[in-house]
Amino acid sequence: MKFIKNTKVGKVNFLYFLIILTFTSYYSIAISQEPPNSLLGNFIEIKVLDKVSSKNHVLKIKIGEEKIFKNILIKPLKCKNSKFDDNPEIVAYLQVRDLTNTDNNEVFVFNGWTFSSSPSIRPFDHPVYDIWLTKCYY
Repeated sequence: MKFIKNTKVGKVNFLYFLIILTFTSYYSIAISQEPPNSLLGNFIEIKVLDKVSSKNHVLKIKIGEEKIFKNILIKPLKCKNSKFDDNPEIVAYLQVRDLTNTDNNEVFVFNGWTFSSSPSIRPFDHPVYDIWLTKCYY
């Protein structure tokens, strides 16, 4: 008789445990996740240095659109601002093609993430141009 009573109490306790576990995990996931597009931008602003003329040019490009600047084609695919206000970090995924290069072996001069605070992590190597990410905005 005692065995059946303990089994019923164990089943009820296990059911309470599952309910509490479900609600706490759902609540912690809901709190920890931010809205998915809250930090993503629609436009980027980059500075392009022409090394030959030593002139800076500021370009504003919409995410997903291509922009031709002299002999290079720049296409930003994504940009994101950091959550922290004291030391903001801006990252963007860029694809850059050299239009004068007709060799099919190398499609992109640069294809990857670039960081505003430290562009030397993934350097953009081009004999004529340098690119720096300055802003990501809506």
